[in-house]
Amino acid sequence: MQAYLEISNVGIEFNTESGTFRALQSVNLKIAKGEFVTLIGHSGCGKSTVLNILAGLHQATEGGVILDGKEVNSPSPDRAVVFQNHALLPWLSVYDNVELAVKQIFRGQKSKAQMHDWIQHNLELVHIEHASSKRPHEISGGMKQRVGIARCLAMQPKVLLMDEPFGALDALTKAHLQDSLMEIHSNLGTTVVMITHDVDEAVLLSDRIVMMSNGPAASIGEILEVPLARPRSRLELADSAQFLQARQRVLQFLYDKHKYPGTVAA
Repeated sequence: MQAYLEISNVGIEFNTESGTFRALQSVNLKIAKGEFVTLIGHSGCGKSTVLNILAGLHQATEGGVILDGKEVNSPSPDRAVVFQNHALLPWLSVYDNVELAVKQIFRGQKSKAQMHDWIQHNLELVHIEHASSKRPHEISGGMKQRVGIARCLAMQPKVLLMDEPFGALDALTKAHLQDSLMEIHSNLGTTVVMITHDVDEAVLLSDRIVMMSNGPAASIGEILEVPLARPRSRLELADSAQFLQARQRVLQFLYDKHKYPGTVAA
């Protein structure tokens, strides 16, 4: 596989009051352009740390990250992050929140009319154009996440990084957003790296599932290729033997190989 995004021998240490803490050790992963990869594992396994290194928010103690032939060493618009907290500016409308990102990226490259059309296009991609004039307090949590995704897509990133974007949503809203994300991925071919605790979500959305070992000094324990053809329908997959086998494989890794007293969403 030709790597578009490559994590090479990454390890990281943090200084704490009780001494040095090694969060990650020898993490290696190659991701193809247009691939949808999820990271899953127990709390404290370093998933968010990996995502922060990809985003340029943390610097690895050793090893590094290459994206499209260039080293990742700082934040950049070519890696847009969707957080669990939507992080919208409350005094701006839905349209204005997306416009803020578009102006930062495309000022001097697109005319005012072109930027307007681009903002509308991205609001339509996530089916939120009807609420473009509303402010964050006037829309639901699921709609806020749609705005956050639209804002990131409007930046035309090389990689979309998602940190448990649907973790705080109710089951029905989560399902609708998962369907929208599959539609966006199918239409745009965006490279996506997403953290989740939800096994069903990981199997439904992913081309590959990266299962992290427990920390400290966490690493990649196993990588599962998800053999499900796209486009995918959650209703059709409900009784799919391949879906159930992939789900069981992830659960087995989380429960049997890495004993943990807590629970994992399934």
